[in-house]
Order: sequence, then C-alpha cells, then structure tokens
Amino acid sequence: MSVLLFTIIVLVGAFLAGLLGSLTGLGGGVIIIPLLTLGLGVDIHYAIGASIVSVIATSSGSAAAYVKEGITNIRIGMFLEIATTIGAVGGAVVAIYINANYIAIIFGCILIFSAIMTLKKKIDHSTLDNTDKIAKFFKLNGSYPDKGIVHNYAVKNVPGGFFMMLFAGTLSGLLGIGSGALKVIAMDNIMRLPFKVSTTTSNFMMGVTAAASAIIYLHRGQIDPGIAMPVCIGVVIGATVGAKLLLKTKTDKLKIIFAIVVAFLAVQMIYKGISGL
Repeated sequence: MSVLLFTIIVLVGAFLAGLLGSLTGLGGGVIIIPLLTLGLGVDIHYAIGASIVSVIATSSGSAAAYVKEGITNIRIGMFLEIATTIGAVGGAVVAIYINANYIAIIFGCILIFSAIMTLKKKIDHSTLDNTDKIAKFFKLNGSYPDKGIVHNYAVKNVPGGFFMMLFAGTLSGLLGIGSGALKVIAMDNIMRLPFKVSTTTSNFMMGVTAAASAIIYLHRGQIDPGIAMPVCIGVVIGATVGAKLLLKTKTDKLKIIFAIVVAFLAVQMIYKGISGL
C-alpha cells in the first residue's frame, strides 16, 4: 500500500470515527484503534499514540465552547484531573511492559462496556440534598444555565468519584481512549452531577489526561507523525461536523447501530488478542 493511499484511508476513517464518536458521546478512539490495528495492520502501540493525539485535539476544541457557555464545572475538572493524570502516566508507563495481545483483549472488553453505557438511559441528577463535606470544603458545588434558567446542583461522594477517575485515567493512558464511559460513571452515577455538567466536564478533562500520557508515548517514539497527522485532522473535522448535526439529529437509532458496530469490533479485537497469545 502506498503512503498516499494509506493516508487517505486513515483520513476518511478518522473523519467517520470523529463524526460517529461526537454523535454518540464515545469519542473517536473506539473506532480509530480497531481501524488501524485490524484494518491496516498498524502496531497497537502506534495506534494508541495516534489516538491520544486526536483526543487532545478534539477535547481542546470543544472544551472551550462549553466553558464559555458556563456548563463545565472547572473546579471539579481540575480536582479530578489530579487522579486522571496520575492514572494516565501510570497506564502509559505500564503499557510498554504488557503484551500487545493482552492490551487488545482489555481494549475489546472496554469497547463492550462502552457500547452498553451508550445504550443506557441517562438520568439527570440536579438535587441539592446531602452534599459531600469534601465538596463543600473545595467549593465544588455549582450551577449551569439551561434555556435561560440557572440550575444549582450539589456534588456527592467525591472520594468514590476520585478513585473511579484514577482507574479511568489508567485505562486512558494504557489504551489511548478518552474513557468517557468510566468518567460518566464517576461524575454522573457516583458524584450525581447533572448529565450536561458531567459530559462537558469530562470533555474538558480528556485533553489534559491524554496530554500527560502522550509525553510517555512521544518519548518512546510511538507517536508517528505519518499516522497521527491524518488521524488528528480527520477526527477533528468529523467531531466538528458531528457537533453541528447533533442539534438536528435524533441519535437514539444511531446509538443502537453504533453500539452494534463497536461490539463487533470488540469481539474482533478480543479474538485477535487471544489468537495471538
């Protein structure tokens, strides 16, 4: 395969990954890594390196808009980034010592979990009852605007959310994905943040988390510009288009189709990992 053809295939694939990832909330990494490893035979460590770069780009672009709108809770984001950054560096360091086949199996399992979380109905938490003492101390409680109305909310179970973020950061550094499904569990299910706040704050955190692990991959020479550049460009354009379509498109059926595709890719990744052992 020529370099030009390889670049075009990666660019188109990354665009579709960014588009679908934006519409479903899973991010493009869940498609990018299987595309590179299963479809194009790229070593999984280089695929992860390229995916991490794309996570930084997409998070940096969309996070600014959410911060400007006042939805993102910056205090919570910066507090939980301590956990995700430590986890991401640890995951990136450990990745070099783990057999690539085991990484493929772990990645496949996380894909299945992410597909299930995509289909799960989201419950919006906005109660002010039983706020956490740690949340009061660090002033993590906040508010967000919605259709001209300001909604106040309280943060709960900060230690539980912090621990889950440590795990999410580790998987992010190990697998090169945003670990959005795990971040939703941490902020939405454990800390009981409103859905809009948890998703936008998660997006705000992804770039910092990915940047921490990217340094490790860059130092090891596992971020190849020839792969990372078309991936980054394609995902950013796809995510931008997806964000605009999201306002006009009903994503319920799309999420079902996407979950099936992700589950299929997960089975393929797991099979590849097991067969390679």
